[in-house]
Amino acid sequence: MREHLVAVDIGTTSARAGIFDPAGRLLAKAKHPIRMFQPKPNHAEHSSEDIWAAACRAVKDAMAEAGIAAESVAAIGFDATCSLVARDLNGKPLSVSTTGDDSRDTIVWLDHRAIREAEALSATGHAVIDYSGGSLSPEMEMPKLKWLKKHRPESWARAGYFFDLADFLTWKATGSAARSRCTLTAKWNYLAHKTPGWSADYLALAGLDDLIERAGLPQETVEVGRPIGNLSAEASEALGLDTDVIVAPGLIDAYAGATARLPGFPARSGWKRAWR
Repeated sequence: MREHLVAVDIGTTSARAGIFDPAGRLLAKAKHPIRMFQPKPNHAEHSSEDIWAAACRAVKDAMAEAGIAAESVAAIGFDATCSLVARDLNGKPLSVSTTGDDSRDTIVWLDHRAIREAEALSATGHAVIDYSGGSLSPEMEMPKLKWLKKHRPESWARAGYFFDLADFLTWKATGSAARSRCTLTAKWNYLAHKTPGWSADYLALAGLDDLIERAGLPQETVEVGRPIGNLSAEASEALGLDTDVIVAPGLIDAYAGATARLPGFPARSGWKRAWR
């Protein structure tokens, strides 16, 4: 019977996995470190392949500690920092680094290279900014993307996908490039309450009028509670699970923590709370 849940939390320096029973009780947990590179002041970078490998290792270790079979897992969910992952048209890592190293394909959430871009976008006073509290942080994705287009044009020209880290993880898990409503609304200036959700005039104003194509962005998003798909054969082997496991839409870590604390949430203890 499939009744257990696997939850994966990607932080700044490690990947953590937890195994939960139907009542929300934590049966086992494990973590594995991830590397961070800081080639310049205000620059912080990850390798998304390193992150995925750490997540897989953590899940396998947690499953072994819990002592449950892969056939008992019903679903897996990922949350992550709002880091930005770049991939080329073939889905291979694409450099976001001034070093030009393609393995460094992820701008870490705390990276502040895009301070000027965030200030410039905030100064436009465009209506979409109202849904981000009236200004943008350099830790959000639009300023980072604007920086990349200006300072890494060779990478921009090769781009096929840009992912919020949580969406990258569901892509690796399923092969689907569908995006979470949580990530795009919170960090990409996507307006989930409007159709279309992408504001063409805002993207043009930001100098990102080709972003939809370069990032492989969909027009629709997947809301929390609906599946992205099932684990692919490759991902299930890497995680030590099977292809009948459902993959939930990714969440930004702070939002996952807030959801876990909602009154009446099914797993009332909340998996994020278990890490405290």
